[in-house]
Parts: sequence; C-alpha cells; structure tokens
Amino acid sequence: MDWDKLRVFHAVAEAGSFTHAGETLNLSQSAVSRQISALEESLHVPLFHRHARGLILTEQGELLYRTAREVFAKLSMTEAMLSESKEHPKGPLKVTTTVAFGSTWLTPRIREFLSIYPDVRLTLLLDDNELDLSMREADIAIRMVPPRQPDLIQRHLMTVRVHLYAHKSYLEKRGTPQTVADLDNHDLIAYPPEAKAPVPNINWALTVGDPPQERSPILRVNSLYAIYRAVDSGLGIASVPDFITEGNEDLVRVLPDVAGPRIDAYFVYAEELRHSKRIAVFRDFLVKKVAETFPASHAQGA
Repeated sequence: MDWDKLRVFHAVAEAGSFTHAGETLNLSQSAVSRQISALEESLHVPLFHRHARGLILTEQGELLYRTAREVFAKLSMTEAMLSESKEHPKGPLKVTTTVAFGSTWLTPRIREFLSIYPDVRLTLLLDDNELDLSMREADIAIRMVPPRQPDLIQRHLMTVRVHLYAHKSYLEKRGTPQTVADLDNHDLIAYPPEAKAPVPNINWALTVGDPPQERSPILRVNSLYAIYRAVDSGLGIASVPDFITEGNEDLVRVLPDVAGPRIDAYFVYAEELRHSKRIAVFRDFLVKKVAETFPASHAQGA
C-alpha cells in the first residue's frame, strides 16, 4: 500500500472533501482526487461514496480509515517523543479538561507554566465530553471522573468540594437562606437532566433535605461555567465547585455547612507517554499549583 496515497486518504477522510484535504496537504483538488482513485484501483474497492454534499466513507473505507488513524496517531506520538530531549521538555502538548475547570482555574495558570517551559507548544482542548487519549485526540486529560478507557495512567490530582453560591445582589433582594427548607422559596439554577454532566450528582441542590425534595429550577443550562455566570449575574442560587468561585468576592457561600458531593479530579495520560518529559513537568506543575490553591488535604498522590 503506497504510503503517500494512504496519507492523502487519511486527510480526505478527516476533511470530508477533496478540496479541504487539498488545502491541508497543499495539493490541488484534482491531484487529491487522482491519488484517491489510484488507491481505490490498487485495492479494487471503493473507499468513498461521492455525492453533491461531499464524501462519505464506504464500509471498506471505514475499515481503512480506522487503521490509518491509529497509524498516524502512533507516528505523531513517536515524532513528538523523538523531538524531545530527556533533560529539556520540548514539542507539542495537548491537554483536555472540562470547560469550567479549564476556563476558570487552569487557563490563568498557563502563563507561568509557559514562562518556565517556553519550548513546549501547549494546546488546551476544553470539552465536557471525554476525548480519546489512545487515539491521540489529546496527550493529557484532567477529568472529574475516573477514566473508563483501558491502558491509561491516572494520578489523583485533587478533591474538589461543591457548595451553594449566590451573588450579593441576589441575597440583598431575596434574603439569605438559613435552612435547607428555605431553598424551596428561592430561584435555583440547575443542569438539564437529559444532558451528560461533567461531574456526578450535579443537581443535588434540587433534592437536598430530609426527606428529599423535588424543587423546580428557574433555569437549566448544560454548562457549569454558564451556571457560574448566571449566579454571578444575580439570577439565583446554584451548586458550583469551589475552584470556579475562587477570587470572586461578590459571590457568597449559601448554607456553608451544607456541601454537595466530593469530586475527585484525575491527571490521565496514555501508557506510551510514561517517559515523556513534557508530561512529567506539566504534572509536577499542576501538583504544585493545586497544593498552593487548595488545602493540603485536597491534593493526594496516586
């Protein structure tokens, strides 16, 4: 199987069109089309269904794409490791984490990391869905649930605490709840039950009490960061991880003795990257920042 044609096929399968693949490869659309046709002829199978809206992989094309994707992912990992000296962290590093954690806690600390390691080319991928580390969609994941994928190395990074918060302006207008029962008379902000939440038991505030209650929120939104912004606007009360509210003096912890579920955050990466210097320095940097930000009891080793 011709390697150049396989490279072109991979680009076309990723892009979904000859034109976009050509832009990525710096080739003309006709040159890309010829390479794909030649590959199909050599394999004696069609790889794409061609139609007016673009290209769709055939069953045989899907099989080849899965293999090609894995090969190129391994090559990308190998290239990155070869470019890195054992003493000097260097090269690309893709880190994925949830939108809320990445936006509020992680991103403000990146400037310090890059000032220490300027040769690391860092990319942050903020996504509440889990990216596939084994397929090199990212090198590192910081996750609020234990990883389900096999062959991943995980380190417990910290334990996140969750409390109820409201803006000062809301409490001045509506009063401050003194008991859990008082939440029945307040505007609550929650996560949609049908949406996949980035942390477990995210809507505990709607049921907290003895016996458990069934409160209706004034707003549901499928983003913890958006929930935080809604609270910060004075809309109502919501369950928010403590790391999101750090430094915001206008937010008040409501019913401070009432806490939501503990959330364990994990630093996760693929087994193949065990000896990567970039992984090691980023992990050590995060562990140091966690120790500075949270009480010592929240940071634990693996």
